[in-house]
Amino acid sequence: MSHQGAALQSYNNELVKCIEDLCAKRDELHRQALQEEEDKQKLQTEIRLLTERLAKVNESLAKKMAARNEFDKTIAETEAAYMKILETSQTLLNSVKGSMNHMDGKRHDTEYRA
Repeated sequence: MSHQGAALQSYNNELVKCIEDLCAKRDELHRQALQEEEDKQKLQTEIRLLTERLAKVNESLAKKMAARNEFDKTIAETEAAYMKILETSQTLLNSVKGSMNHMDGKRHDTEYRA
């Protein structure tokens, strides 16, 4: 019977050691899970902050693009108006030169007749 008692004691010791090993593995796994949960929370905070920052950048970019488009429109309108002024100036210059030539011709006609 002492042989059976010794075997039983050995099995008991081995079983206790296995339970202790399982508990240690469980504790390590729990520690890792807690660390990953903390990492997850940090990442979610970073994502939230980056998402907010991205929204602000997108809003600012949209405003800048709209302002740039207004500049483009104003520049195009101003250039078109300037070209019309140049054309009108050229027409006016040609008209004045024509009138001057016509008046010079009349003046020469009156000078020779006198």
